[in-house]
Amino acid sequence: MAYSLKGIITLGGLVIWAFLCLSEPRAAGQSQTQPSSSLSRWRSQDYSGNRYVGSNSCAGCHRRIASGQSGTAMSHAMETAEGSEIIDNHQPLRFRDGPYTHEVAREGNRSVYRVSDGAKTISEPILYGFGYGVAGQTYVFKHNGVFYESRVSFYRQLQNLDITMLHSRSAPASLEEALGRPMTGEAAQGCFSCHATPAPGAASLTPDQLTPGVSCERCHGPGGNHIAAVKAGDKDPQIFNPAKLDSLDLTQEFCGQCHQSFDTVMLMPKQGGVNNIRFQPYRIFSSRGHLANDPRISCVACHDPHDKMQHVAGFYDSKCLACHLSSTTEAKTDRRAAPRCPVSSRECVTCHMPKVELPEMHFKFTDHWIRVVRPGDSVPR
Repeated sequence: MAYSLKGIITLGGLVIWAFLCLSEPRAAGQSQTQPSSSLSRWRSQDYSGNRYVGSNSCAGCHRRIASGQSGTAMSHAMETAEGSEIIDNHQPLRFRDGPYTHEVAREGNRSVYRVSDGAKTISEPILYGFGYGVAGQTYVFKHNGVFYESRVSFYRQLQNLDITMLHSRSAPASLEEALGRPMTGEAAQGCFSCHATPAPGAASLTPDQLTPGVSCERCHGPGGNHIAAVKAGDKDPQIFNPAKLDSLDLTQEFCGQCHQSFDTVMLMPKQGGVNNIRFQPYRIFSSRGHLANDPRISCVACHDPHDKMQHVAGFYDSKCLACHLSSTTEAKTDRRAAPRCPVSSRECVTCHMPKVELPEMHFKFTDHWIRVVRPGDSVPR
């Protein structure tokens, strides 16, 4: 559901790349690193003449990885209205917004987004649901040839509709305004680029030619040349591997392209305000002592993009203890020299990465601003 702010980023092409322009210096006192050679090569990737082949082709050689990734929330970051279990299981969804009634309903083999003021009604076929429903799901449709983001979204905590995040809660002035937010071409490109993958046979990502969700080639680039190279025995794999990026580039530049890097958030009015609790790369960048360019401190150190998210707090203890001592009797080493926690060495994230409620989204997000949290402390922004 992070897409609502994507419109402020200039995204173009498949490997987007807004942050090609995000060359502003980091905040005073923050570490500066030169882009790694892998990052430089990735930024300058030329995909002309290369084609996307689809995850089924990738699974021919990478079956276990492809199978695991297909079950992740990222893989379902966007889904067709026909494939939305949320719409299927909540029929119909209705919400009253001042003089307007919103409805998400099945009509035969399609789903529609309908808004009425009692006298007139506008109804449009839903094209996609954005979000897997972990927090909620927002709907995208076309009205008068323009993509719209629905004014109301489904929220899992409510099991019903409410105003979409960042939309005004004041009653709209007209029926058409009550539909939602019209998306500029740039905003639509940004949303689709972070929630979808180019379709097999395509040369780039366009809204009319895509595969819903984040799959193999969204992160690794088109696989046509890769498959040809493998078949020819070419030593150059002709595919991008994010694992070759150093940890700071991986977190801030690569994952941060969609999950919002420090540089991106600093360009937002008031750094996104309370909403930046959702922007994990920004939050971890601001974590004292956790900016080191160390593979133990990166997104993939804790989260495997090819597997489902782990929600048991204890799972992450080993990640913390890869750097931190666990007892007073343990000797420091070059690899483990960070101080021990005087309270516990179990379920570290429950104290140091607390969950923070974002009322607009009816959801608690894990705060990736790692810190010592004391009772009564305000949430840093």
